[in-house]
Amino acid sequence: MNKKVDKKSGKKNSQLILRLDKEVRDEFVQLCNELDTSAAREIRGFIRKFLKENSAS
Repeated sequence: MNKKVDKKSGKKNSQLILRLDKEVRDEFVQLCNELDTSAAREIRGFIRKFLKENSAS
């Protein structure tokens, strides 16, 4: 069977692993918590914005 992938389903099926200084990571996560958001949400938003601004289509 060929399953149709629903982009709006909210289900994530891939990971991106980053290496950064612990202090930078901790400060970022803390600031996200203070702003009532998550680090993952902000990074996904950055990626979507970056793709939109730099896409050839």
